[in-house]
Amino acid sequence: MVDVPRQAADKRRKRVKHLLCGLFVVGLLGVTSWRIFQLEPANPLVERSSVWLGTVERGSMNIEVRGPGTLVPEQSRWVTASTSGRVEEIYVLPGGQVSENSILILLGNPELERETLDAELQLQQSMAELEDLKVELLRRSLDQEALAATTQATYVQSTLQADLNTALSGEGLISKLSLRLSRLMAEEAEKRHQIQQKCLKIDSQSVMAKVKAKESEITRLKGLHELRRRQVEMLRVRAGITGVLQQTPVEVGQQVQAGSILGKVSVPGRLKAELKIPETQVKDIVVGLPAAIDTRNGLIAGQVVRIDPAAQQGTVQVDVSLKGALPAGARPDLNVYGTIQIDRMDDVLKMGRPSYGLANSTVGVYRLDRDGQGAVRVPVQLGRTSVTTVQVLAGLEQGDQVILSDTSSFDEFERIRLD
Repeated sequence: MVDVPRQAADKRRKRVKHLLCGLFVVGLLGVTSWRIFQLEPANPLVERSSVWLGTVERGSMNIEVRGPGTLVPEQSRWVTASTSGRVEEIYVLPGGQVSENSILILLGNPELERETLDAELQLQQSMAELEDLKVELLRRSLDQEALAATTQATYVQSTLQADLNTALSGEGLISKLSLRLSRLMAEEAEKRHQIQQKCLKIDSQSVMAKVKAKESEITRLKGLHELRRRQVEMLRVRAGITGVLQQTPVEVGQQVQAGSILGKVSVPGRLKAELKIPETQVKDIVVGLPAAIDTRNGLIAGQVVRIDPAAQQGTVQVDVSLKGALPAGARPDLNVYGTIQIDRMDDVLKMGRPSYGLANSTVGVYRLDRDGQGAVRVPVQLGRTSVTTVQVLAGLEQGDQVILSDTSSFDEFERIRLD
């Protein structure tokens, strides 16, 4: 009877012990979890070879802009078709030397040749008609002059007869009626003579008008024939200038229209660079600024000579004239890079241009520790930017080493470790 209470008490003690152990474990897990959440994330480890490092320096800084471009001839001429036709033959291929009168391409246009022949025949016919008209008008003029001579003779004869009758009438040899009739005939002959003289003058003017009209028609036909003849001659497409044929974008048998491009001839040895500068950077460029053109086989000094007033696809064309001898391999359509020097600043704090950040902005830059084993992000105020360098206004000191490559993959960390 005594053992029963003792077993019950032992069971109660075991339950209390298990409960206390459970509470202890739960509390321990809670404290551990809380401490874990309070811990900061470990600094990431970055391979030193995977980042691009730079050093903050003090000295002079050239403000430059850069853009791609191509070399093009300073003097070139597009050869176009003056009339439509079919390409019959190509005499010169791209790269060939040509003179001003060199025939590049022969075009064929049977319709134009037929029109030229028609114009020539019309001209010859009109010239023959002019000669026939002159003969006919000369005959008419002679007839009019003969008739005028006849009326003049009749007028003179009638006048003399009237004068004679007047004298005879004074002596009473003829009647007054005969005198009056003779005077009437003299007056009629005078009027006929005056009218015939006017007709002769009008006929002369008519002859001249008809001849001029025919001559005008001949002049028109001569112009038309000359135009057709020149168009036929232009079927032999010539270079127009002495140089090198750059391109011929047509093939034998191809039909071309008037104004179509048939080739391009440029003067060799006189090249310029056409650069494409971003429109956000072209505002400080003016004519006369120095430039350097990189042909990948040497640098060519140059000078800005023209700035296109309009932007195309976010860029502005800037023409740079080249100075000095061209390096080997410099030829038209060669891809180049051009650098234009806008300004120069002396005694400024500068560093390599990072892959992020704009001019006159504040960015976060990782600055290396003195031992070079880690880096901390610091705010850096940037000033003016150039192609490869940027001005440092605040946040860094001379001699500081910084990471210039893209750090967006670990921007959430204030510190990093370098391996």
